[in-house]
Amino acid sequence: MRTTSLAIPLIGALTLLGGVAANADSAGDQRTVAALDTEYQRAVRNNDAGTMAGILSDDFVLTVGTGQTYTRTDLLNKARTKEVLYAQNEDTDKTVRVWGDNAIVTSKLWLKGVEKGKPFEWHVWFSDTYVRTPSGWRYVNGFASLPVELLSPSPALTK
Repeated sequence: MRTTSLAIPLIGALTLLGGVAANADSAGDQRTVAALDTEYQRAVRNNDAGTMAGILSDDFVLTVGTGQTYTRTDLLNKARTKEVLYAQNEDTDKTVRVWGDNAIVTSKLWLKGVEKGKPFEWHVWFSDTYVRTPSGWRYVNGFASLPVELLSPSPALTK
C-alpha cells in the first residue's frame, strides 16, 4: 500500500520533468532550425550551392504560388549558374514550430535582384519544412506564396 502511494507522486513528478525537458529540447530545436533557415537564406542570396546542398534533403521540393515546382537539383543549378543575382533576400516575422522531429518555419521574405537580366522585387510568405535526420536537420519542403504585390486584397479580409 505504501509503495503504491509513493509511486503515484513519483510518476507524476517524472512526467512533469519529462514535459519540462521536452519543452527545453523544443526551444533548442527552434533556435537550431531558425539558425539553419537563416543560413539557407544567406546561401541563396550568395548563390552558395555548397551550403545549400548541405541543408537541402535529396528529395527536396519547393512549390511556388503558381504551382510550379523546383527540386534540389533545380535550385543548386540556379545557384551554380548565378541565374539570379540577389541584392536582398531577407525574412521578417519568422516563426518556428517544432513537433518532435519535424519543424515548420513561416516568414515573410523580401527578395530583390536580377533574374535573366530583368530586375525584380517581391515580398512572399513562405513555409519551410525541416525534418530531423540522423545527420541533423534537413530542409525537405518549401512553399512560397505569389508575390504579395500581385495580390489584390480580398473584400472578405478587409472588413
